[in-house]
Amino acid sequence: MVALRIIQPIVLACVLAAGVAACSSSGNNSGSGATSAPAASASAPGGSSAAASQIKTSWTTFFDAKTPAAKRITLLQDGQKFATIIKSQAGSGLAASATAKVTKVTVTSPSQAKVTYSILIGGSPALANQHGVAIKQGSTWKVGLASFCGLLTLENNGNTASLPSVCKTAG
Repeated sequence: MVALRIIQPIVLACVLAAGVAACSSSGNNSGSGATSAPAASASAPGGSSAAASQIKTSWTTFFDAKTPAAKRITLLQDGQKFATIIKSQAGSGLAASATAKVTKVTVTSPSQAKVTYSILIGGSPALANQHGVAIKQGSTWKVGLASFCGLLTLENNGNTASLPSVCKTAG
């Protein structure tokens, strides 16, 4: 119970800061968990370091509290489905100091990649070494939908009843 009281504000800060995050296990489109990654790295089939770089940029931009809500929406898989949530959480005082640091990207297909990252609050790790998934929609690499829904689920103490219906099928 004490751990939940400590984790809840961190999760809330992450959701407020970015409107999304990768904190849950995935289906086909995204996921997360907790594992460690020592240093920033990128790997990809066929030497796709350009894709890994784009993914890192998308994720850090998405989780940057200074990024406008409209831009965040474009960096989340099917982001328009979460526009209301992202806009309502933008500008929260707690969220103003949240950022993300991507430590590893592994491109697993032309449209999906595994991402290891940490959420930082005031520069200190709040959720370290999380695993998520990036999804390529059109020509843009985005934070995976199941990753965002996983964080929303954590914020709601595991209750998914009040989450958008798309979260119930996201993984």
